[in-house]
Amino acid sequence: MPDHSFVRNGISRRGLLGGGAGLIAAPFIIRPASAAERITVADPGGVYVTGFTPAFYAPFRKTGAELVNVSRDSEPTSQVKAQVDAKSYVWDVVSITLSSRKLLSDAGLLEPLQFSGADYDELLPLAKQPDWLGTNVYGSVLGYRTDNMKARPSNWADFYDVARFPGRRALPKSPIHTLEGALLADGVDPKKLYPLDVDRAFKKLDTIKPHIAVWWTSFTQTTQLLQSGEVDFLPSSNARIQAAIDNGAPVEIIWDGGLYGMEGWAIPKGCPRAELAKKFIASCANGERQALYTKALAYGPTNQTAFKFIDPARAKQLPTEPANFTKLIPSNDEWWGANKDKMFERFNAWLLRS
Repeated sequence: MPDHSFVRNGISRRGLLGGGAGLIAAPFIIRPASAAERITVADPGGVYVTGFTPAFYAPFRKTGAELVNVSRDSEPTSQVKAQVDAKSYVWDVVSITLSSRKLLSDAGLLEPLQFSGADYDELLPLAKQPDWLGTNVYGSVLGYRTDNMKARPSNWADFYDVARFPGRRALPKSPIHTLEGALLADGVDPKKLYPLDVDRAFKKLDTIKPHIAVWWTSFTQTTQLLQSGEVDFLPSSNARIQAAIDNGAPVEIIWDGGLYGMEGWAIPKGCPRAELAKKFIASCANGERQALYTKALAYGPTNQTAFKFIDPARAKQLPTEPANFTKLIPSNDEWWGANKDKMFERFNAWLLRS
């Protein structure tokens, strides 16, 4: 899961551009020369491996190249920087979010990509960056317990309306998408959401703060909160809410007013196996292959032709299914890239105030 999209882990823009402050040590591995036709691909682990193996890894191995899969930290930007600086490459390809891609790209830490062809043409526009290829879209949406809510909520305004929609609520211990939710609840036009009116957002947050039972810190926690019934109403990633549904909990997803972000592949700058890594990334643009990961991972493919190969019932659970995607708002990663540090500082100070 893209837990780092809500949590301030890893390196900040300040630390990244400052030349190493706060770096996480990377376990460097010296590879033998015979590793020329082998690439190491880092993903978030867990269900990603389950989904990406049949979709991406197994087909690439059939070409004769060796692919080693490893798990990365929740926010790998500092590790990418450490590897590039030391010219000691543990990873040849790494899964990062679009916002992390901007941080690394601005610092010149990613290898340029040049792709073309039918598969590439079918990708969503945001999935095509000069040094990054988006493979999956995650939705930051609301989920609620249908057994405990007296009426059916439908948006962020309802989340803030504790009189009409009583129930235990939770919010992430992070400003990312929490500020957006507050502004949407306060009536801001989704098309005019960015740049965020931060003062207005915190003023609205003041009204919901006394009603928050849990400030969650990981996406796994949100699945547990909904599944156990400890919380009735919360925002999370669509996949984590879907996991509660798949486990039998009486839960529904609210797509209206949700935000979406992307994850995809990048290559650390100077990687000696960049050409083979580029061939792997290019193969991941294929819609039929992207369709395969959706059986395990409830994220949306970036190649819309994938829906030709996805069961219609499953398609309805994915962010980029056309009916769902039209209700979502793109998260402005450029704004967050420039403001993340000061927003976390202000949000953490706000949390401490009674």
